[in-house]
Amino acid sequence: SVRSWLQNPASETVKPGDPVLARSHFQLIARPQQSLEAVAVKVRQAGFSPLILGDLEGEARDVAKVHAGIARQIVQHGQPLAAPCVILSGGETTVTVRGNGRGGRNAEFLLSLTDSLKGLPGVYALAGDTDGIDGSEDNAGAIMTPCSYRRAEALGLSASDELDNNNGYGYFAALGDLIVTEPTRTNVNDFRAILILETANHDA
Repeated sequence: SVRSWLQNPASETVKPGDPVLARSHFQLIARPQQSLEAVAVKVRQAGFSPLILGDLEGEARDVAKVHAGIARQIVQHGQPLAAPCVILSGGETTVTVRGNGRGGRNAEFLLSLTDSLKGLPGVYALAGDTDGIDGSEDNAGAIMTPCSYRRAEALGLSASDELDNNNGYGYFAALGDLIVTEPTRTNVNDFRAILILETANHDA
């Protein structure tokens, strides 16, 4: 019966011009870039400088390392812009599952960022999916503060070990730092923001 259904021309996907589409309407109301630009406006209004990196792809943990490098350069050298500022990026990363933990690509990104920065002062981050679901979990994403790394260690959690186990959800759940919005019924890609409030004293 499955073979018969697949071979039946009536089972083909709907094609342009099909009468069934006569009452259908499609209108694009938001693009991922628009979400980043909208946040950039709010960032400027708050007195911070935005740095939009655009839509990025690749392994979540590797994309996080790039973000960490930029954040570290800003904190230590005031480049490519001075704090206070916000690094913004979108795009859907990927996760190669190596362990048995829980968590989607945003939790994985944030866990890798936490492991890379190790509590760098003045750096806060948020990563989440705009549809409200990070992978298949019940959270949209999570947040990281300069205290996250130390607080997790006090609970006996190693960021690197949890990353090896793909357990971003468990890591941030233990800290009480998951973002739970429930489904938003819209989707304009993943969203990442890194707030940098401090720069190092270069004269020290």
